[in-house]
Amino acid sequence: MRVIGIDPGLRNLGWGIVDVAGSKLTHVANGVCKSTGADLAQRLLSLHVQLEQVIRQHRPDTSAVEKTFVNKDGVGTLKLGQARGICLLVPAQAGLEVAEYAPNTVKKVVVGVGHADKRQVEHMVRLQLPGVVPTGPDAADALAIALCHAHHAQFSGRLDAAIARAGGAK
Repeated sequence: MRVIGIDPGLRNLGWGIVDVAGSKLTHVANGVCKSTGADLAQRLLSLHVQLEQVIRQHRPDTSAVEKTFVNKDGVGTLKLGQARGICLLVPAQAGLEVAEYAPNTVKKVVVGVGHADKRQVEHMVRLQLPGVVPTGPDAADALAIALCHAHHAQFSGRLDAAIARAGGAK
């Protein structure tokens, strides 16, 4: 299974891709889509085009996006929400399922604590994906989102198999 994790941002949209084979996780690629354009519509379009290219090039099987948190700046939150819409739309247009995870969930799965800082997240991403060099903090966060989804998918697969075995034993 190939997973793309996406860290929404209006200026810098991070993405990271991992392959999952049983319990083995392998880094495929990571990067940052940087918005360009004079107005919000052009910036969102540039993110859409770039993320579409990433998905077309790497052909993930599923996707995961970090949920937006609400902060004190309502205008900033709204703009981030619009960028997040691109992060949900592009994978859906490619026919991918889109899972969503709260930032604290991602940190808890990857680091072990829900209030880890960015340095701790990047450190644990590097430990779980030996040799990886994130192209920046947004890409490291996106890889953490992909790892979180990979761990959830592995657990879900084992749970589904156990339920099937239990149902078959009746």
